[in-house]
Amino acid sequence: MSFRTIAFAALIASAPFAANAEDQPSPFGLAGILSAKNKEDLPPILLSAGEPLADAPLVLKSGVYYEIEITSDGSAEIGLVGPEFFRAIWIDEIVIEGLEIRPLGLDSVEFDDPGTMEIGFLAIKPGSYNLHVPNSTGALQRLEITIE
Repeated sequence: MSFRTIAFAALIASAPFAANAEDQPSPFGLAGILSAKNKEDLPPILLSAGEPLADAPLVLKSGVYYEIEITSDGSAEIGLVGPEFFRAIWIDEIVIEGLEIRPLGLDSVEFDDPGTMEIGFLAIKPGSYNLHVPNSTGALQRLEITIE
């Protein structure tokens, strides 16, 4: 027997089986952490020249799936930068006009024209993060985010 065959057999022997899963039902349902029971919608972010990004900071829970809409009114070419935040989450999808994008990672997003995108993600790494409009110094152009 080859080493790969032995290692695969050991992996299979240590894996939980369906009978085990029935003994301890998941609190989330069949889809696990991606189930509807584990999903929350966040208040939208509005990108508009001179307007605040959001009404209040966001407090998220690690292990919870969130969806957030980011909308630009087209008053200016505006982006959001937040590489630390984007590395603390797992992005499931970005939806723009019905097109679903499943990126491996993200540093920033930018709107040249009016439009809306929806980002679905799983909060993972606890900490304090922010999304901000690049080259801006105002507190209103920054959204503070905490993952607990």
